[in-house]
Parts: sequence; structure tokens; C-alpha cells
Amino acid sequence: MPYFNYSGYDSRGKQTKGTVEASSSTQAVERLTERDIVVVEISQAVEKAARRKPRLMTLNAHIMFCRSLASYLRSGLPLSDALKILGKQSHDKRVSSVFSDVLAAVEGGKKFHAALAESGAFRETLWRVVESGEQSGSLIAVLEQVAQQFRMEETLSRKIKSAMTYPIVMIVVGVGVVAFLLSFVVPKLATMFEDMGQLLPLPTRILLAMSHFLNTFGLPLLIALLVFWLIQRRRGKKMTLPFMKGIRERLTLALIMSHLATLLKSGIPLVQALRMASSMDTRSQRWLDIADLVRAGHRFDRALEKQNFPEEVVYIVRVGEMGGDLTESLTNVGQNNWEIAQTQMERLATLMEPAMVLILGVSVGFIVLAILLPIFNLSGMAK
Repeated sequence: MPYFNYSGYDSRGKQTKGTVEASSSTQAVERLTERDIVVVEISQAVEKAARRKPRLMTLNAHIMFCRSLASYLRSGLPLSDALKILGKQSHDKRVSSVFSDVLAAVEGGKKFHAALAESGAFRETLWRVVESGEQSGSLIAVLEQVAQQFRMEETLSRKIKSAMTYPIVMIVVGVGVVAFLLSFVVPKLATMFEDMGQLLPLPTRILLAMSHFLNTFGLPLLIALLVFWLIQRRRGKKMTLPFMKGIRERLTLALIMSHLATLLKSGIPLVQALRMASSMDTRSQRWLDIADLVRAGHRFDRALEKQNFPEEVVYIVRVGEMGGDLTESLTNVGQNNWEIAQTQMERLATLMEPAMVLILGVSVGFIVLAILLPIFNLSGMAK
């Protein structure tokens, strides 16, 4: 249905304006009259499809929105007033504009979850949970729950970045030092080695071959890697280091299980919750397959077992499902996997520092040795 911009006066005689959805201007006036608004001017608004779709807000913005809104609603403020305050508090014009659009939609008669969904700036997870909260009358509780879930997700992301920072820096520095030596230092020494007219030591010949390869194919190889990275990024695929695979699996499992617990607490059915949570995993198809199995009549633990999930995960879910407390079991699975992943990340960070220093030292040492060996041989011949 189209939207109509209006201006008029409310029941207190205060001037007001906004947007309302209706099939015609007549219906728009009728809807506004039901809300005790005397319409002075009304006109059809520009179609929303013509407006640029806003980008998805950050996790921190989602957390702030959920926590602040829950706090305002708990203090007794109406939803529209809470949204107005949030819009004024935001220093980001884009976020403030999103809040204004949501407010206009709510004042226009839309359900809160529908306004969030149409804005395009909020995760499906959020507005689905809000829809459940509206239906069950527990909007404040579900906002607080989803805020905790987003906080956990943000913490996991920060932990991964922290664990990866040091090895990435060391790799960049090491590759840069070795590339500089092979590209600029070694070629200048190559002419001197050739003038010796003698068979060079094996390390020196290996070093010269590496230098020749880098100078010949280095730039095309770098461009190819950059193009590959851009393609993978456009496809939405994340690059994962092999030694991080097990940790990422634990983190993904912790995140999804905790999220499933939040969705189930909000009253969302398990099949729908599985489909919603699947987007958090790069291997989302396995969760969709589990949802299909559950819908076909399989127990949740059996479906997990068919997808080869760890035995301890299946066991805890089985106990919770048979005991009628699946939500608590999923929370426990998420917490257990989070603790295991945190321990593994700490161990990896502890081992990574000496390992990277050793690799860098061996690489530079090999280059220095390969350069010095012919010079030592030449000094020995001179004696």
C-alpha cells in the first residue's frame, strides 16, 4: 500500500506530522481520525522503494538500541516516545534517520516488528524476536535477551580479532623483510657472485633462484592474490587460517546454540529458530537440513547426530529435550563451547609468539647464511 504524508493537530491541540500507510487518501484520513488527529494537509509520499536502502547497523548499534529501548519501556515510556529519545540521542545521522523512519511507521499504524523489518537496517533475528515479544506481551524481556545475545556475538568477534592480530602482524612483517631482501639486496649481490666464476654453495643457489622468481612473478602473483581476495569477499566467504578452524567451529557452535536458546525463550518454534540461526554459520546448509529433519518428526538430538555433531553436544541436547528443558541445555552447550574456545585461543596466543619469532628468525638467518657462505669461501681461497 502507498504511504501518505500528513500534517494536523492531535487531541491536545499540538501540531503533528508524519507518515501513514493506507490504500487511499480517504482511508489515510480515517485512520488518522481514529487516532484523534485532525488532518490539515495530506499528500501521497514518495515510494519507499525509490529511496536508498540503508545499510545494516553494526552489532554495537543493535546492542545500544535493544538495551536503551528496553530501559525506556521498563520505566513506563510509550514506544513512540522511546523511539523519539533514541533518535535525538544518536550522534550518527544515518542511525538517527533509521529511528525516525521506524517512528514514522509506528505512528502510521504499523506493528513495531514490521517497522523494523521495513527499515532494512536491523537484523532479521531482532525483528523476528520483537514480533514474538509483541505477540506474547513480553517485548521488554525479549529485547533484553537479544541484547545479551548480540553482546556475546560481539565479544566472540572481538576475541577472534584479538587472537589473530599478533600472528597477522608477524606474518606481514616477516614477508615484508624477506621480500625486501630478495628484491633489493640479493640481486645486487648476484652480480658479484657470478664474477667469482666458481660453483656457489647450495643455499646461495636456492636464494638466487628464489630472488629471480620473486622479481619475475612477484607482482603478477600479488595481483592474482588480491583479485582472489576481492572475489571471495564479494561472495561473502571469509578466509580462515587452518589452525583456527577448530576454534572457529567451537565459537560458531557456542554462538548458534546460545542464539537458539534466546529464540526459544522468546516463543519462536524450533524449526523457525534453526532457520533464523543458520545465517550465523558459514556452513548454513547443515542447520537447514537439521530444521527439515525436525519438521519431519525427528528429535533435535537425533538430527544433530545425523549431521555428525560432537557427541557431548548431542548428549546434552538429548538430556534437555527428554527432560523438557531444551532451552537450558542449549545455553549450557553454548557456554561449554565458549569456554573451550576461549581456552584454545589463549593457548594458541601463547604458542604463536615464539613460533612466529622462530619462523622469522630462521628465514632471515637462511638469507644471511646464503649471502655469507660465498664470501667465506672467497676469503679462504685468498689465504
